[in-house]
Amino acid sequence: MKTAVLGLGLMGSEIALRLKRQGREVIGWNRGQANREAAARRGLDLAQTPTEAVAASERALLVLSDAAAITDTLFNPADPVELRGRVIIQMGTIAPAESREIAERVTVLGGNYLEAPVLGSLPEAREGALILMAGGDLDLFERCRPLLRDLSRDPQWIGPVGQAAALKLAMNQLIAGLTASFATSLALVRREGINVEQFMTLLRGSALHAKTFDKKLDKYLSHDYGGASFPLKHLLKDVRLFARVGEAAGLDTRMISAIEAVCADAAAAGLADQDYSALYEVLSVAKTSKG
Repeated sequence: MKTAVLGLGLMGSEIALRLKRQGREVIGWNRGQANREAAARRGLDLAQTPTEAVAASERALLVLSDAAAITDTLFNPADPVELRGRVIIQMGTIAPAESREIAERVTVLGGNYLEAPVLGSLPEAREGALILMAGGDLDLFERCRPLLRDLSRDPQWIGPVGQAAALKLAMNQLIAGLTASFATSLALVRREGINVEQFMTLLRGSALHAKTFDKKLDKYLSHDYGGASFPLKHLLKDVRLFARVGEAAGLDTRMISAIEAVCADAAAAGLADQDYSALYEVLSVAKTSKG
């Protein structure tokens, strides 16, 4: 049986191609025409509808933007997807409560549901080196492990449905926090005319250093945020989601709300489709000019 990949954006197409290179039969589907055409040019077999893709498959990986897109894809009354006997593996970033609700609906329809969000970018997807966090039935996770190992060297079972979704949100909050904090520090360093490489050398030798700082440094220095593997608009979606989930959990979300405001300002400035590190452009201007 084939493996379906529903959602062929930046990450979804790389996941589908990785599975194909691993010798699996893959059938893809994407709502938008541009990504469909791009996937076809890269050699992926495509279904016309999600119903067709799932019907031809034993397992369906969902690499969709949010819970609303998942609901529209799986539970569209005009084109209901037959889920009986199928395994649905949800790989996007959604709220724990949303994941549990989708799991319940899949189960009622006779399917099996595993959440398996991933941490990593396009190079990790191509190399099968994504960090994969699974939530759901442990036996189902073990059944899916051979497939998951095509995408991750060490897929981890976290616990019941919802826990992996929560952990992925926690990880993405760190992406936002580290990016905002480093961008602000770098802006001050540049504003004061301090040698950036000297700053970085001291930082690399300290307990404060994170690899992402070096990974994004050239983008900050050049103000070039093209070639996004994780666009700023997706980070904005995730920090908004974390703020909502954190508030419901009784957390103090003032810090993440401030980062959300910065991301929203950057998106409003026309940077939504650029790399998420473009939030530096808002943090560095000091109301007058770039840092």
